[in-house]
Amino acid sequence: MTVAVVGGGISGLVVAWRLRSRGRDAVLLETTPRLGGAVGTRAQQGFLLETGPNSFLDREPAMRELASALNLEHRIRAADGAAKRRYVYTRGKLRSVPASPPAFLKSDILPFGAKLRVMGELFSGRAAPGVDESLADFGRRHLGPTATRVLLDAVQTGIFAGDVEKLSVGATFPQLVKLEREHRSLLLGAIQAQKAQAKALPAGSGAPKLSGALSTFEGGLGTLIDALGTALGDAARTGATVEGLTRGDDGWRLAVSERGQRSELKASSVVLAAPAYVTRGLLEPLDAELAARVGGIDYAPIAVVHLGFDAGTTPAPDGFGFLVPPVEKRRLLGAIHASTVFPFRVEAGRVLYTCMVGGATRPDLVSLDEAGLVALAREELKALAGITATPTLTEVFRWKRGIPQYNVGHLERMGGVDRALARLPGLHLAGNAYKGVGLNDCIRNGLLLADALVDAGA
Repeated sequence: MTVAVVGGGISGLVVAWRLRSRGRDAVLLETTPRLGGAVGTRAQQGFLLETGPNSFLDREPAMRELASALNLEHRIRAADGAAKRRYVYTRGKLRSVPASPPAFLKSDILPFGAKLRVMGELFSGRAAPGVDESLADFGRRHLGPTATRVLLDAVQTGIFAGDVEKLSVGATFPQLVKLEREHRSLLLGAIQAQKAQAKALPAGSGAPKLSGALSTFEGGLGTLIDALGTALGDAARTGATVEGLTRGDDGWRLAVSERGQRSELKASSVVLAAPAYVTRGLLEPLDAELAARVGGIDYAPIAVVHLGFDAGTTPAPDGFGFLVPPVEKRRLLGAIHASTVFPFRVEAGRVLYTCMVGGATRPDLVSLDEAGLVALAREELKALAGITATPTLTEVFRWKRGIPQYNVGHLERMGGVDRALARLPGLHLAGNAYKGVGLNDCIRNGLLLADALVDAGA
């Protein structure tokens, strides 16, 4: 019998592809007309526009493994060197984020007293065992209140667009918790980690040569989605909505509505890779407790606003872009200098800004109409970065439930989810709502799940 994968975002695509590449029959069911979910690339008027995520860090072996298997490894494009320079808007201006401790001491990113407090992190203590701390509480304890409001909140904004007072540090940045547990001080732990990393891969070890650079694919991230869709062929069915799920003695049955026709699909195992709020509806008839846990995962709304400028109308911006911590009370979460980071994404001399609006702290802004969002982005770019030119291209992609929020209690929630799933053999969850929101996370977890299913004969 087949494995049914419900949801055609990156997680579902990877699970279905891996199952079939290892000889298991699998079918993917996606309710919308296209595959990829939030991941996609559109070509418009000489610009390559990403609908959601813009890039990935080339530090995940699973991503390289997938790219190699799909014959895409040669199409990976590293960001321009200028992308190493990043900015934060704080105290009324864009300020460069220092790349080293000596640069931090010389920089104006924080007031002098706040920098001294950060250096005092060497004397930080550990949290009480078993406490699921908020990211803000963790940051204030280690870095002080100012660095938490300015730097740590800006970092999480670029990943989760969340509320730093609500996000769980253990769920969002587990590496920080690990450093604290093992070394007490984050600074001491980072120094030790660098030394260990330098010794980890001796010359000629044969380990994957991962650059660690910010990267994408030639043609944008949609290249990866297209390759997975092509590899799956007819096994990926768009316009197919799963309306019900039942378990019997001989496996699972899915009620499917496809192009006006209703049918039943039998499967030995089911992977629910749809967003958590969709998955909840399929789980409720099976296990109300599990459905409530999954459905209780919050999402932050995000609007992606692209502004494209003709050559010569505005200077090419420096660096990767900038983030705006919520304490600044601005209407923009940040902007990516897309044409600087990946010059191939624009025709010669053009400039492309990708602006992010909304998030957990300003969800109301995502409800603005397209003209309102474009006007907001232009006004904020003028105020924050001095951009006064008129864009020749404007494009808005709106995600009313965009980024899952790993708030305090998320780890306990996931423990309950895992225990509940054990009561439903053959049912599995995948996606960015659970154990990692990034592209690399989804690919790694998707491959691991598919391999576990094959190895278990599920």
